[in-house]
Amino acid sequence: MDSNPALCAAIANYITTSPQQRITFSQFMDLALYHPEYGYYSSDALKIGFKGGDFFTSPNLCADFGELLAEQFFQMWEILGKPIPFSLVEMGAGQGLLALHILKYHQLHYPDFFTALEYIIVEKSPTLRQEQQQRLQGFPVRWCNLEEIPPNAIAGCFFSNELVDAFPVHQFILETGELREIYVTTHSNKKETNAPCPSFIEVTGEPSTPQLAEYLDLVEMNFTQSAYPDGYRSEINLAALDWLSIVADRLQRGYVLTIDYGYPASRYYNPRRSQGTLQCYYHHRFHDNPYINIGRQDITAHVDFTALERWGERCNLKNIGFIQQGLFLMALGLGERISRVFSTRRYANDDRIAALSEQKQPLLQLLQHRDALHQLIDPTGLGGFGVLIQSKGLHNTETSQKLKGLTLPE
Repeated sequence: MDSNPALCAAIANYITTSPQQRITFSQFMDLALYHPEYGYYSSDALKIGFKGGDFFTSPNLCADFGELLAEQFFQMWEILGKPIPFSLVEMGAGQGLLALHILKYHQLHYPDFFTALEYIIVEKSPTLRQEQQQRLQGFPVRWCNLEEIPPNAIAGCFFSNELVDAFPVHQFILETGELREIYVTTHSNKKETNAPCPSFIEVTGEPSTPQLAEYLDLVEMNFTQSAYPDGYRSEINLAALDWLSIVADRLQRGYVLTIDYGYPASRYYNPRRSQGTLQCYYHHRFHDNPYINIGRQDITAHVDFTALERWGERCNLKNIGFIQQGLFLMALGLGERISRVFSTRRYANDDRIAALSEQKQPLLQLLQHRDALHQLIDPTGLGGFGVLIQSKGLHNTETSQKLKGLTLPE
């Protein structure tokens, strides 16, 4: 397949120089995605978007996703008493499209908020950071690592869209009723030594860390129950907990907003989901084999939102709400936008969108826009994503004010 030979060789060398000549799947996934030279997110192999890409995200569809988030951020600023600065920290900003849509909307419609805004991007991929910097020229944005932000330094909101699913995960399997971790090693066949890319195989062993059992205790999952068949396998995302610990430590007052695909633990570890949630994306097709197209494909796993909620509580984060993306966006006004696509006369008394009616958009463009808006709320796709909002340091009067995105019509 289309694997990167240099990356495969680097992974194989890492394995052969490891004490037991094996690495955890989490280490394999980390190298495949984030190796500083050859990893998928570090190299030119990474492609996002509809043409020639491996996958697309909500901001690729239309600006409305970012504009509706912008409305939510503005309300957060008001609830916090309009602090200056109000820091928006986007973690994993992709191509910079979401940042562009948010900043342009604030600049146009909420100039006072835009003036008070400090926009920070935390981006691990050098390729994406370069693209973001080109796209966001002229806007007051700064880039840094999460670790470079001092403790209790942020009043505002940390937010991410499809970030946590790309964190490296540990994989486990049940063998004769016992939890065993999945490791990766090189193929023992000597004839493959001179092959362009070494091949990798899975082996099982004792868990590499007691944190795996502690994670399952956190989400109250017991795999010794008879409901779970032998061979049942799934994932544990310890990196997500480490990430949330750092975010909570850096946040003084405000919110953490996480958007991603995933489930509560009871659904994540359903006995019928016996092969886990790991998925690979290559040229807009998905499959479950991470050992092909190494360095050329994205590797993801669904998010366990129960783990984020409960670990957040241990980090002094309060759970504000968990909702589907479709409902979240509808509460922020997406339904009105859909109804207005073909009702331009309704724009007459709305200065913010009057310009759209004057453009007299072609019918095809209007149809494409309407389709994009529907995709954002499709419960079988993007609309079924989870939106988790947590807070820290809010006063009682502030927590009593319900966020617009969590306020559904009765």
